[in-house]
Amino acid sequence: MEVTGFFTALVIGLIIGALGRLVVPGRQSIPIWLTLLIGVIAAVLGTLVAGALGVDDTPGVDWIELALQVVFAAIGVSVVAGTYGRRRH
Repeated sequence: MEVTGFFTALVIGLIIGALGRLVVPGRQSIPIWLTLLIGVIAAVLGTLVAGALGVDDTPGVDWIELALQVVFAAIGVSVVAGTYGRRRH
């Protein structure tokens, strides 16, 4: 992976992680680096699932792929916020 690809993945991961965090109701007490990590993983998983479904390359904005990524991020944020919050207290 090139340096520009790495930084692009980080930026997209941050955006996807933030969107996932916005979708989950309530307050999530997890650090931003963990949100970024969840976002990057969710972006990769969403892209893989979209590819498996055949909706990863559509004309214009890939709304289905983006929705899948946000759903994976929301699930990840929910799971991690639940376990991270319990572990810290």
